[in-house]
Amino acid sequence: MKKELMDILACPVCKSSLKLNITEEKEGAVVTGSLFCKKCNHSYPITDSIPNLLPPNLEKA
Repeated sequence: MKKELMDILACPVCKSSLKLNITEEKEGAVVTGSLFCKKCNHSYPITDSIPNLLPPNLEKA
């Protein structure tokens, strides 16, 4: 995931801004990590450079 996406990404649940937590980075892109919403305490994983912003109520559907 390119860090520049942080300017346009928002929590799908409450529409607040997200905090980026980087576990692995390569060539300026986030390979693994998570996006965290401080307002509603939801966390969204980043795996293989792809952020999964599926709302928690739809994850198991």
